[in-house]
Formats: sequence, structure tokens, C-alpha cells
Amino acid sequence: MNLRTKGKAENIEEIFIGKVSFKNSEEEFIEVHSIDGDIVFVTKEYLPNKSKQVFNIKNICDFSLEDVVSINGAGGINILYRKNSFHNTLLFTERCNSNCLMCSQPPKDKDDTKVWHYIHSKAIPLIPKDCFELGVSGGEPTILGDNFFNLIQQISHELPDTSIHVLTNGRNFAKNHWAERLGKINNPNMMLGIPLYSDFYQQHDYIVQAKNAFYQTILGLHNLNRYNIRLELRIVLHKQTIGRLKNLSQYIYKNLPFIEHVTFMGLENIGYTPFNMDKLWVDPFDYKEELEEAVLFLNKKGMRVSIYNTQLCLLNEKSHEFAKKSISDWKNEYLEVCDLCKKKEECAGFFRWNLDMKGKHVTPFV
Repeated sequence: MNLRTKGKAENIEEIFIGKVSFKNSEEEFIEVHSIDGDIVFVTKEYLPNKSKQVFNIKNICDFSLEDVVSINGAGGINILYRKNSFHNTLLFTERCNSNCLMCSQPPKDKDDTKVWHYIHSKAIPLIPKDCFELGVSGGEPTILGDNFFNLIQQISHELPDTSIHVLTNGRNFAKNHWAERLGKINNPNMMLGIPLYSDFYQQHDYIVQAKNAFYQTILGLHNLNRYNIRLELRIVLHKQTIGRLKNLSQYIYKNLPFIEHVTFMGLENIGYTPFNMDKLWVDPFDYKEELEEAVLFLNKKGMRVSIYNTQLCLLNEKSHEFAKKSISDWKNEYLEVCDLCKKKEECAGFFRWNLDMKGKHVTPFV
């Protein structure tokens, strides 16, 4: 599944945002309609009688009715929302105020905030009202400032029944008025997913490569809780975090008991990770005891816990009930040996760029 493609554009000067409203039966072209009724044709071959179009597109089959897309003047097409998927995320910016060792989308030193605000402000009204869940991510989405709140308010208004999952490092919410402003939007369907990598401030700051990040994150969490914002903690599992998992789980229980969900997440081999493998990589099989201890501790204390991005055969059996099929459908693959496994349908599988990190312990349940 490709979320981006490119062809040759004609008569498209500004970024065009629209919804796929027609697809012919031979899958030779689609019609993309803007909220103002303007139409762009996306075609395999040039259509001489159409004004605005992008032609020489080979993978028309990747588009479905009610998908929301952006089209630029160079012929680039980006699928912003897929109707037939439960894994939709709006990228608010590629900028960030952290620089994590294992960042899957390294930040760019370019101000793209106005462009992305424009794109999403046009796209959000086109998203089907029956959208079950919508993610928001970056970069760091709060870098948009006022426009971050404007877009969250717009989503809340246009999609009142949709669950919103905002991925943020939480640092900007150390400013109490930011947390208060988000609380005033008053959307009970919104949850913020915030990373916390250690109970020890220097270790967390080293992982995210930002001074005072630990203190800002903790203060941000408490500020957000003050205004009844639902919160999730996200802990990426690697060499820098494994050693203090037990300490971290105890810290969370004692100091952050209001957290609604704690997730322990397998490492994704993309972005900065391949360049920092010596600092990060541990075979999940080798830390399964530490992971189980942390998970069971929090579970026994009444906290909701999950394990993401980790294969069942690399976990102790007691950890299986916490493991989720968490990898987005367009990223998800399995090894050939997984076809033999009776638990394949329950297993998270692999990121497609993690297949060469399978290790020697991947073994099917037969």
C-alpha cells in the first residue's frame, strides 16, 4: 500500500485538497472533489477534455472512495485519510523540539507549520463522520502553537464521535496555560500519548537529546491531568530503557497514578535507529523477563498495560494477554515462517523495515 504517488500535473497551481468521489469500474481514473466542488482527475493516461488532472498514475487501485488526498502542482499526491483503514494519522508538522535517538521520523529544520495547517484545515471537514479513530502526530504537533489548538478544536467539532489520539512529547504542556487551553476544548474522546523513557532525568534527557525534557514532561503530565485530559505513556524498548524498566514502572505507579494506559513498544528500525543501533538494539527475546516484570507489576496495581510491536514467540506466556496487534496495516508484514504459526492472527507481526532484525528466536507456535 502506497500513501504517496506522483504523476504529471496540469492546471494545478495551489495545493488541492479533496475527497475521492468517483472511481470508474476499469480503475483508469478517479475524481477528487474539493469541499468547494472543484474537481481534479487522477488518471492512468492523459484526458484531453479535462482541465485539472494528474496523469501517468500507475497505482490507481491504491485509492478508494471517500479517501481524502492532497495534490500539489508538481503532481505529488498524498493520501491523508483512508476510508478503509483504522490506522489514519494526520501529520501536523515534521519539526520537533526533541531529537530522540530512535526517532522514526527525524525532524526537519524547516518551518512547514503553515502548510500543514492549511492542508488539514481543508481536509478535516472531508473526513467521513463515521471515522472511528484519528491519530495526530509529528514531529511535535504542539509546535503549531495556536493552530494546534485550532485544528484539535476543528476535529472535535467536525468529528464529535471520533476517538482522537495525539502523539506529543508533552513538553509544551509544562506551561499550565497550554494544558488549560486544551482542557477547555472538552473532548472526552481525546487521549494524549506521551513518551517517558526513564525514572532518572538524565537518562530520559539523553534518549530524547534535549536538556530538561524529563522535568518538562512530568510537569506537563501533571498539568494535563489537572484539566482532565486523558493520558497514555509510551515507552520504547531498547538498550537505553531496558535496565530501569522495573524502576520506571514503580515510578509511574507512585507518581503518575492518573495515567489511563501504559504501552511498552518494540523498536522500529527506521529514521535515526539504523544509525544508532550500537546504542539501541537488544533482541526482544533477551529482555522478555524485565518486560514481563514491569508489565505484571503495573497490571497488579490496577493500571491498564499493553505491549506493542512485539512478536508473541519472543514474549513469556504471561505477557501474551498484554500484546496487541498494533502495527499500522500499511507497515505490517510477517515472515514466511509465520505462516506455520497457529497464533499468527493474534500476533503483532513486524514492521516491514524490521524484517532483517528478526533475530534467531522467532519460532512459530505449531
